[in-house]
This record gives sequence, C-alpha cells and structure tokens, in this order.
Amino acid sequence: MTLDLLSSDSLLQALPEAALVLDTSADRIVDWNRHATDLLGGTVPLPFSYYLGDALPQFIVFMEEVDHRTEGWTRDVPLTTAFKEPLRCELRARMMPGKPGWVMMTISNLDTLDRRAEQAATAETFRGGLVEWQRTQGFFAELERQNQLILNAAGEGIYGVNAEGKTTFVNRAAQEMLGWTTEDLLGKDIHSMIHHHHLNGEIYPARQCPIYRSFRFEQVHRIEDEVFWRKDGKPIRVEYVSTPIYDQQVLAGAVVIFRDITERKENERKLREALDEVAALRDRLEQENAYLQEAITSERAHHDIIGISPAIRQIVTRIDLVAGTDATVLISGETGTGKSLVATEIHKASARARRPLIHFKCSSVAPEQVEAELFGQVRGAPNGATRDKPGKLELAHGGTLFLDDVEELPLEIQGKFLAALQNGKVQRLGDTREKPIDIRVIAATALTEAQARRADRIREDLFLFLSVFPITCPPLRDRPEDIAPLSLHLLKIACRRLNRPVPKLTEHGVQKLLGYNWPGNVRELHNVMERAAIVSQDAKMVIELAGQTFETASNPTVRTEAQMQDLIRENLVSALRETRGQVSGANGAAALLGMKPTTLTSRLKTMSITDNEWE
Repeated sequence: MTLDLLSSDSLLQALPEAALVLDTSADRIVDWNRHATDLLGGTVPLPFSYYLGDALPQFIVFMEEVDHRTEGWTRDVPLTTAFKEPLRCELRARMMPGKPGWVMMTISNLDTLDRRAEQAATAETFRGGLVEWQRTQGFFAELERQNQLILNAAGEGIYGVNAEGKTTFVNRAAQEMLGWTTEDLLGKDIHSMIHHHHLNGEIYPARQCPIYRSFRFEQVHRIEDEVFWRKDGKPIRVEYVSTPIYDQQVLAGAVVIFRDITERKENERKLREALDEVAALRDRLEQENAYLQEAITSERAHHDIIGISPAIRQIVTRIDLVAGTDATVLISGETGTGKSLVATEIHKASARARRPLIHFKCSSVAPEQVEAELFGQVRGAPNGATRDKPGKLELAHGGTLFLDDVEELPLEIQGKFLAALQNGKVQRLGDTREKPIDIRVIAATALTEAQARRADRIREDLFLFLSVFPITCPPLRDRPEDIAPLSLHLLKIACRRLNRPVPKLTEHGVQKLLGYNWPGNVRELHNVMERAAIVSQDAKMVIELAGQTFETASNPTVRTEAQMQDLIRENLVSALRETRGQVSGANGAAALLGMKPTTLTSRLKTMSITDNEWE
C-alpha cells in the first residue's frame, strides 16, 4: 500500500461523519470509515446499488450532475441499510482527481441532523438569554449589512420576506436565476412576482403557498418541485426550503433558500422518455418475435408456388409485376386455393422483405376483439385491458399487413381501418396519441367482386382502396395439370416432416387424383397427401379419397416432368375418345374429367390436341 493510499485511508477514518470512496464504474465501495459502517450496517461493504434499491435512477441523475459540476449534493436519493431499513440522508459527492469513476462521498443522516438542530436551538435559547434576543432585533437589516458577502457568495438563491409577505433581501444568485434586481423586488409582494402561477397555468393563491404557510403556521416546508417565474416570463423548476424567522419570540417572516433544478428535471424527463421508448421498443420486438416464431412453427402446405398451368404462370407474372411496388393487392379465390401463399411471395419479392409480414385472419377473432387486435390497446383501455399491447397495424410498420378473409371484418371497424391506412397513423384504444405507420396492405377474400358488392360485406370505399391490383387464384379443379406436380411436392414435404420414406406416385394414383373434384382445393390435396404419407407402407402408396381407399403398387420407373405432361395429355385424349369428341354437356369430356368446358377447351388448345388423335 502506497503512502498516498495510507494517507487517504487515515483521512477517511478521521472524518467525523459517514464517508466512503465509491467506484461507480464497478458499483464497488473501495473503502469506508467506521461511521459509514455504523450507518449502513454490516461489516463488509455490499455493492452500492444494494443500498439504493428503487432509488437507482435518482442516483444516476445525481452522478451525472456531480460529473458535470465535479461536486454536488442531494437529499432526493433515499438509501436503505444492509438490513433494508429506510434511511433519510443527504449525499455530498466530489469526483476524485486522477481516478476516473471514483467518487468521495459523505452521507448525513437527516433524522440525526434534525435532532441536532432542535437540540442546538434549545441550547441556544437557554444560553442566549436577553442579550441574544436583543441581538436578534433588526435581523433582516443586520443580516443585509453584515452577511451580504456570505449571501452573495452562496450558490443557492436566498431571499427573505416579512410577516406581510414583502421582500426584505435577495442575494445575487437569486437575482441571476430570476432575472429580477434588488430594486425590482425589495418591499414588493414577491409571491405575485415570481410564484403567481403553477406550471400548467393555474393561478397559485398566496394562501396556498408553502412559503407563506411557513411563517403563518410556524412550519418549515421543504418543496421538491415547484416553479418560480423569471422577469422575462419564463418558468424555472425549483426546489426550496422555507423557514420561519423569529424576532424576540415574535414571528418576523421567513427565509427561502432555493435551487434551480430545471436542468435536472429535464434530464429526468429525457431519462423517463428514453426508458419508456426502450420499453415500447422491447414490447414491440417481443410481439414481433412471438409473431414470427408462431409463423415459423406453423404448418405450411408448401413454400413455393407449384404448378405448370397457364393460370399459375399468369399468377407468377402478376406477382412479378406488383411485388416491386407498394400497391395494394386484393387476392380472391375459393378457400384453400393458396391466397396466403401468393401474399407471402409478393412480400418476399418486395423491398419490405426484411420487415415482417403480419398475417391477420379476420374470421379467427371475435368481432368485439377485432379493434383491439388491429389498433392495439393501452392499459386501462375501455375494453378492460390490463397491459399495453401493440396492434397488427403497429407490428406491420415498415413491412406488410396481410388481411385474410377481409369480408369478415366488422363493418363498423372498416371505416376506422380505412382512415388509418389513408392517414398513415394509428391510435391505440384508450390512448390519446397517434403513431405514424408505413405499411403495405395485401387483402384476401373468398368472394368475387360481384358477390362482395351484392352482399354488402365490404364497404365500397374500402373495396376500391384494396383492389388496386387484383389477383385471382383459380380452384384446383380448373387446373388439373397442376395436380400431379402439386401432389408429388406435398407428398415429399409430408414424408420429410414425418420422417417417412417417400412412396411412389403411380400413374394409377394420378388418374384417381385427376378424377376427383377437389372442393377443398390445394388444402384438401395437402391433407390427402399427408394421410398417404402416414398410411402408406413400404413401396405401396395408399390414397384415401372421398371415403374410398386406393392402394397402388409402386412403379419403379421415376417419370420426368415431360413424361407427366404426356400422361396428362393422354388422359385428355382418352376422355375425348370415350365421349367421341363431345366436350360439353352431361355426357361430354369436361363432365367426365370434372372440369369446366371452357377450361377443357383451353387445355386442348394449349396441348395442341387434334381430332385425328382421338378418332
């Protein structure tokens, strides 16, 4: 141990009050004296944050003031002892030169100081006698004449008022903080000049002022946050102590000592706002993370658009056209036709791909909960919310909102939803603030445009807003050439997830799938392939379809895509041969294949099938 450390330690122990050396960067008490040990309790110093408890934010603000001013003091940071007993105290701190982050701090027990002050006042009264009381006469005039230098040297603002509320003296610090001169204030009602209004603009009557009450009711008042008004009309935040003054046991007035805490309050406000912002961001990130985790773990029928039909090629083309823009898209189609997949592909190919795609299915939420789910809520909102929660509009900020089953959105919510999209602002339930939002909207509906307008399920203005770029997903029965590749794709996904070998999809199995009408579209096909992956054994593939079970032997030959197209083409030719070339009607090839006559005609042209092939 060096001589400097020995001297420092000896000096610390010699101090008559509790003192310690604190390393703020490590939250460590480097050394403390016997008085600090007695005051804080224990024999081994704990991390200083232990003694702060809930007062840690106030202590951080105080340390910032000490770091800025080199030294400082405060009574706004309560401590607790090692035994968790509350301790009212005054902290005085000074930065230690050459020791970054090290602070010399003294701790004064305010209860002890108050008792000492009362004892001193009592002793003074008994000792002083008549001579002391006579010397008190003319207190304010004597104080002005003899102690002016001391008052003007003080860093705190100090002024006195007599029993009538008139100013008797004002020190230099008070003049500098308030902008008023001695000539402006002496003999004037200082309350009406510097303390007349609250910060919110409400009038502050003198009878309610703690300064006036201090000498009218003979009480000391410590006020931690009020406002004094400068001569230029600007407010300053202050904390002050108002103490009654006596002259020969007669109440003479009061002396006020105040400190400008505007900067400190502003720092506290910024700290609170920063903490609130951090909390809000944390809440939003947690919500986004939970949403993304749910989306990742949820079952997906497929991850890419699979199909070779002209309808699929047209959908892919339209996705490429609209993905690079922020245009609103309305996807229509029957249930299970892949509307959600189209929305995902648009988002993935857009400039917003790095932000989340927020999926909100209108039909999955009770009507009374839709508003809270979309717009969010704050604790204590009219719907009885117990915590703050961002809505889907907030979560989609910077990304894409996919509004599924938009026709199920309650009509009374549709207008508010449209206004939020048009104004680019959202307001949570129970909140008075609006937050800006930047989102791209993709909507999906099972209704055609004619059905939507006829049923009055979607407001006309909302429908026009959403249908800037329409995309239609055709049912599976209208694109039979997609059934084989889709089936193989879904079968592989199911087997990989179930850790099963992939059975062979034979020509016989494809024919059975082509002969079915698929009212549930791709979603139903997914279920059939997943059942097939479960029930199929070895090389045999078992298909359960429409209450019937088909067991197909495995074909060892793996067909190429061209071979699959040939099978589809051959199936169409066989249907024409069976119906002698009749396309439409109850006995036509379209009815036999389970598709529309117009669809079959289109397929015949696409595959260049002529009459010579079936005759």
